[in-house]
Amino acid sequence: MTPQMERINPWQMVLAQIDKAEKHLHCDPNIIEKLKHAERALLVAVPVRMDDGKVKVFKGFRVQHSTVRGPSKGGIRFHPDVDLDEVTALAAWMTWKCAVMNIPFGGAKGGVQCEPKGLSLGELERLTRRYTSEILHFIGPDRDIPAPDVNTNEQIMAWMMDTYSMQVGHSVPGVVTGKPIAIGGSEGRSEATGRGVVYMIIEAAKKLEINLSGCTAAVQGFGNVGVSTAKNLYLEGVKIVAVSNVQGGVYSAKGIDPLALEDHIKTTGSIVGFPGCDAIGNEELLALDCDILVPAALENVIHKGNAHQIKARILAEGANGPVTPIADEILREKNVFMIPDILANAGGVTVSYFEWVQDLQNYFWNEAEINNRLRQLMVVAFKKVMAIADEHQVDNRTAAQILGIGRVVEAVRLRGLYP
Repeated sequence: MTPQMERINPWQMVLAQIDKAEKHLHCDPNIIEKLKHAERALLVAVPVRMDDGKVKVFKGFRVQHSTVRGPSKGGIRFHPDVDLDEVTALAAWMTWKCAVMNIPFGGAKGGVQCEPKGLSLGELERLTRRYTSEILHFIGPDRDIPAPDVNTNEQIMAWMMDTYSMQVGHSVPGVVTGKPIAIGGSEGRSEATGRGVVYMIIEAAKKLEINLSGCTAAVQGFGNVGVSTAKNLYLEGVKIVAVSNVQGGVYSAKGIDPLALEDHIKTTGSIVGFPGCDAIGNEELLALDCDILVPAALENVIHKGNAHQIKARILAEGANGPVTPIADEILREKNVFMIPDILANAGGVTVSYFEWVQDLQNYFWNEAEINNRLRQLMVVAFKKVMAIADEHQVDNRTAAQILGIGRVVEAVRLRGLYP
């Protein structure tokens, strides 16, 4: 929840972004109208027998925003704030993201309204398997392919893949991505989103003629994306001065070793108390005087109440929708170089695409090949977005939306309206 202000509805953010991009697309308004609605939305009850013998019913969602460019693709999140508007918005952002990367997927998203930290491992498995059973006829390797997201991981994907496979009577590794390598997962998938964020920061630094070595960075969110981003920035010579998660944060002007911090969290269960660091709150972290800021947690964390405090030169959205529309305008006036979510964090879905392709052909690539392919695709996308920004004299987010939405518009135009 955004501090000190109401939560911005993410679906309204999507609609506002579509309207902004439409002015530059000069396309049939009927196509735009179609894209303002998800193709399908499923709400399911997820009854789970808890460890105490009682049955608790959770609320689950799966939304397919678009399948016009291929099967829909998108993560599953387990979080108390999951609702239909959030999932629908995330599905739409996935549509644009896949189109920006020019991979043959549409956008989907799913989730269960729950607090996974309060569930035992057995309850979590039963929740996952029951949710999968409820959306079973919605998903499939040629229909809709889930992946990990907030509070879900390789193990969750393994349970989903197994549940689906048991129902259809044979193993179907391509039904999900982000699986363990032992059952059809891909090398490089777990770090792909964060690695992609760093590839985009490298390109932004080149464009701005900034030497990354010696730059300072703050990372809000130290889950899968934040950890990978911090590690890869560290390897590029960037000094990580602050990191935070839901428990709190740590700050050190001398720099933080993200590998040592990760070990500390594994040992103690908390980011708090990391030796040699001062405590820092999530809001304080966003306002730090640093070169690079990576919000890698949830939506709406940078808003009209704190956008004026941002001092970073480069802001890379590791999370989806972390900056509200009003904050966007403020940051543009402050000349912050924005790398929007549908470009910055597209590494995850891109390597998910690689995993899906590998599963379908039963032939797997090594990690160096995957990282090389990922970097090539992301650099091409970055350059296209920058070219559009220059051509239309728009901000980077609008440029990315013009590229992504434009490709989807063209696919709709070519396919037509059935019947």
